[in-house]
Amino acid sequence: MQLYKNQALKIYNSLSGDKELFTPIHEGSVGMYVCGPTVYSNVHLGNCRTFISFDLVFRYLKHLGFKVRYVRNITDVGHIEDDADEGEDKIAKKARIEKLEPMEIVQQYSVDFHQILELFNNMPPSIEPTATGHIIEQIETIKQIIENGFAYESNGSVYFDVVKFNETNHYGKLSGRNLEDMISNTRDLSGQDEKRNPQDFALWKKAEPQHIMRWPSPWGDGFPGWHLECTSMSTKYLGNHFDIHGGGMDLKFPHHECEIAQNEACTGQSPVNFWMHANMLTLNGKKMSKSTGNNILPREIFSGNNEILSKAFSPTVTRFFILQAHYRSILDFSNDAILAAEKGFNRLMEALEALEGLKTSDKSSIDIEAWKQSCYDAMNDDFNSPILIAQLFEAVRYINLLKENKETITVADLKLLSETLNAFVFDVLGLVDEKTASNNNDKLEGVVNMLIGMRNEARANKDFALSDQIRNKLTELGIELKDSKEGTTFSIQS
Repeated sequence: MQLYKNQALKIYNSLSGDKELFTPIHEGSVGMYVCGPTVYSNVHLGNCRTFISFDLVFRYLKHLGFKVRYVRNITDVGHIEDDADEGEDKIAKKARIEKLEPMEIVQQYSVDFHQILELFNNMPPSIEPTATGHIIEQIETIKQIIENGFAYESNGSVYFDVVKFNETNHYGKLSGRNLEDMISNTRDLSGQDEKRNPQDFALWKKAEPQHIMRWPSPWGDGFPGWHLECTSMSTKYLGNHFDIHGGGMDLKFPHHECEIAQNEACTGQSPVNFWMHANMLTLNGKKMSKSTGNNILPREIFSGNNEILSKAFSPTVTRFFILQAHYRSILDFSNDAILAAEKGFNRLMEALEALEGLKTSDKSSIDIEAWKQSCYDAMNDDFNSPILIAQLFEAVRYINLLKENKETITVADLKLLSETLNAFVFDVLGLVDEKTASNNNDKLEGVVNMLIGMRNEARANKDFALSDQIRNKLTELGIELKDSKEGTTFSIQS
């Protein structure tokens, strides 16, 4: 029997403002879409918090036995600088400044994004579509919205008619905003704007002559609006109605609000059952932001090359720090906070290491089954990772008492304790035992050095076929050899 059949998972739904019992649309399967990064700069820790939070959701759903299709997009075009409809495309602007092709910018920062999430031990999504790879789908979505009477063309651009939509639907239901209030608080842009209403947003923007990223469309050369890609890609891979849509709290308005409007205008139905939003990460009590410079990059944390922290901290300790707060809570990053997280992480790893040496008895003085359910109860309460971690430290306390012979445990209960701890620490929280990883790296280095020695011997014997075969096989495995006067070294390509 799948675990989800015995566990009542409740998820906080941003749309209703309540925790609701999660029942997937299709028995045993979950469709989840999460808004990915706009790849015009290095991903900072605040961005990573969102993706680590939804990695936790992904991991726990899989742990419960659900078949999960997790879709996370890459925004590689159409994200205007001020997140509205004016200004310059962020990627095009970066390309202009650095005198590169926009797709060079996209490639550079997409690679950085994937490398960082891999270091954090995030599982890759099931599908990772790009905006530029789905221009046709976005154009078709716009055509349908126009046909349904909720969009209009103006001077080569297409805008969503928010006022017309609000006559039959509710624009603002996710963010709790009222359109009449929004209109009354907007200054008059008469004569300065090609929109019918200031609240209307772009589905397609006309490309000016200097605009680099452009595609042909029925309305002329241009590029899609930022909000449109998620509507087109989520419905393509998950259908018109799916289970979960996630993203950062800052996306609730206008991005997710516009998504709902687009979906309803296009398909006539609400797209998502559960809207989830991860809260922001602050740095020393202030909002973490690329634009203000109050941010820290993950690589700066891992290397210690920064002016904020007293030392370097590993990716898994940083991940543990992030998961110590509930995903909907604001989390402040500071030197003291991550130092405390490192101490806690080390205690947890030491306890796991001590499991193998524990003595067993004929009876248990600890109710391991009840403790195990308390771990599930924590995660079933809207993925409450800090409560789960508190329960894991309760297990650490048990282990220490067992080491001191102050409690007893049976063989079966010790096995259950070990299996449950390992499942929640490594499979659900996604932490990594650094000592084991370090030992594995040492073993890998030994094997590669042995092969380098065999290759050197083959070269000395003029057996160049074997020498090349060893190099080529290592290259296929992502291990690159570099020959120099001092000898041969290797590097592992990520």
